[in-house]
Amino acid sequence: MSAKLFRAAVVFCGLLLLWWLATRSGIPAFLLPSPEAVASALWVNRAYLGEHTLITLSEILSGLALGVLLGVILALCMIVSPRLQRWLMPLVLTSQAIPVFALAPLLVLWFGFGMSAKVMMAVLVIFFPVTSAFFDGLRRVNHDYLDLARTMGGLFWRAAAPRSPDGCPSGPRFRPADGGRRRPHRGDHRRMGRFSRRIGLRDA
Repeated sequence: MSAKLFRAAVVFCGLLLLWWLATRSGIPAFLLPSPEAVASALWVNRAYLGEHTLITLSEILSGLALGVLLGVILALCMIVSPRLQRWLMPLVLTSQAIPVFALAPLLVLWFGFGMSAKVMMAVLVIFFPVTSAFFDGLRRVNHDYLDLARTMGGLFWRAAAPRSPDGCPSGPRFRPADGGRRRPHRGDHRRMGRFSRRIGLRDA
């Protein structure tokens, strides 16, 4: 076992021990259930949790894939065409002034209460950071490489991608969890948001 894994295991076991000791100090179980109670509940509801986890995971991955795809395409288009960049970049920046939650009712009206509205919410959250990161990374590529690629008949992406800075992959790295968390919860009984609300209402 590597030192990093060993430290992580020690920290995890320490937190688990502190959790167990805290439950023995008189804190009510509805405020802080014991580790064994949580493990038992997870095991009893494993089928139910598994079903809802798969639904939520499919929504997250669909929104991530579509958001990254659209962001990369728009960034490439703006890099290739400066005129298109002058027209679209102000619109992209302005769109970020609108709170994502303010668009949730419109998404429900347009796409219904099913999976589509939630995927589109994730796309809206992911799209701008990905577009900004890819555009910024590709913009820093040395133009001599691009001119050489055009002269030799090479593809822009094959010349730019290997030489772009680390900014390109940073967009999809810090947004997937955010996109999965901000989707509207109403109208779908097959996802973890619905499950968490059900647990909260039951414990209230």
